[in-house]
Amino acid sequence: MSDCRRDLDGLRALIQSCAGFNSEQTMEFYNNQAETYHQDLLGTLEYRAPHHLVDFLLANYSGDREKVQVLDVACGTGLVTKLMFERGFRNFVGVDCSKEMLEQAAATGLYQKLHQALLGTEPLPAQPGVFDLVVLVGGLGVGFAPVCVVRELCEAAKPGGLICVARGNHTTPEEREFGVHLNREVQLMEEEGLWSRVAVRQVDRYMLDPQLKTKVQGDMVYIPGSLYLYRKSVS
Repeated sequence: MSDCRRDLDGLRALIQSCAGFNSEQTMEFYNNQAETYHQDLLGTLEYRAPHHLVDFLLANYSGDREKVQVLDVACGTGLVTKLMFERGFRNFVGVDCSKEMLEQAAATGLYQKLHQALLGTEPLPAQPGVFDLVVLVGGLGVGFAPVCVVRELCEAAKPGGLICVARGNHTTPEEREFGVHLNREVQLMEEEGLWSRVAVRQVDRYMLDPQLKTKVQGDMVYIPGSLYLYRKSVS
């Protein structure tokens, strides 16, 4: 078995274990992954979610990138912020549950502020109604942030601001059920007048499927992903 194959299987085993995580285990998982996070996700699992989200956002955004305030929720080591900075965005606040991840994010020099908080257990540490853009990539799922966090994302956005979320369509029954609840919640928030839908898109090759330990017919198996873009209501 090659080193690449062992690395992939080991990382998949870690991610598969996350379904049973409690809040403390989630934090520990990210603390332990901080130093190799880029290699593990971008290399081993071919994690394309940050690129998908930024491309999706820019296809639907026409504001002044240098002036807008961006809240990067579940920011990790700063993958999304780095891509947005390359596209002209300059003002970032980051939130993550992991102290080690936040240290990696701080080392980029791109964030004006960074806050530690465990989503779904602790309140989102962001002043309500302040941010032009609120983004969350990959943080929603079983063992990670619960569905209710999307309401906090909306609260953090200023009236007329945008909330953009990317989530992988993982293949376990628990994750499929989570996706049903998420879609129900975003629709309910629209019906309540909290925000309006700008665009929703399905993308291929979100990442390699962490639930499969072998190749299928000689090819690596990817999962698709869902991208959501909503605008907070003005009144």
